[in-house]
Amino acid sequence: MTVGVALTAPDAGNQIDVIVELAGEAAAAGLRSVWFGQTFGADSPQLAALVGREVPGLQVGTSAIPVFGRHPLLVSSQAQTAQAATHGRYHLGLALGTKALTEAAFGIRYQRPIARLREFLIALRQLTETGAADFHGELLTATTPLPARVPGAEAGVPLLVAAMGPQALRASGELADGILPYLAGPRALAEHIVPAVNKAAEAAGRPAPRIVALVSGVVTDDADSVREKVAERLAFYERIPSYARVIELSGGRRAADVAVIGDERSVAAEVRRYRDAGATEVVFSGTEVAGDADRRRTWELLGQLAK
Repeated sequence: MTVGVALTAPDAGNQIDVIVELAGEAAAAGLRSVWFGQTFGADSPQLAALVGREVPGLQVGTSAIPVFGRHPLLVSSQAQTAQAATHGRYHLGLALGTKALTEAAFGIRYQRPIARLREFLIALRQLTETGAADFHGELLTATTPLPARVPGAEAGVPLLVAAMGPQALRASGELADGILPYLAGPRALAEHIVPAVNKAAEAAGRPAPRIVALVSGVVTDDADSVREKVAERLAFYERIPSYARVIELSGGRRAADVAVIGDERSVAAEVRRYRDAGATEVVFSGTEVAGDADRRRTWELLGQLAK
């Protein structure tokens, strides 16, 4: 099982410089991968490409680009460019996004998200594996009157989906290489998420998918105080039905209930629980919430667990 961290530096004087510096620190700590969220700021595939060039050997990933407001042709270009830049170390994560953000930001209707996800994955798979597409779906069209291959990215791009609900898991098992569940504790993984996506992959004749569990967590001696900070930071997700459901399936009421917070021994035990629940990879996010000292302490432990 590999172990990585999600990197963020929104308040930095130069976000790119700081992210590259943090990525080097993560690699030095023994972490295997770094991941970047996609908001309305920095472009995550471009950021991954830059980090992958600056920090050789480190796996880099996007978690995750919403399929609404994007097109497979453009996402393929981004992903293949990042893959060529990193010599095969880039991993592309996709997401359904949310109705509120999609409609407010892009001015488009959030309709038939699972159908759009399916069509997006089919077209994107053609593009990233062959450099061409001739896809005509109900919601999307993707054709290539000109070549769409990026030399250096011939190995393709791993496609993962931030899937947790039954329909998204079924689509991901059939069409993607893995999933990126967030705020899904070991119980939800073992009892609901992993069996569903594995069953769909098996029925489609595909290999067992990667389960990249994204975990909010930090090593600290002040667990109660840090958990309250995490509760404030994650409260947004409690208002999104898909996250509220998976938090409940994990045995929690608030998002902070599924965060992994404590000393080295307790955090290491929780990482092992994720492994036992079926996670093939664990990625910690929000490790900076308690300050640099605890972040470094967290990364040191995770680096040891990655060996």
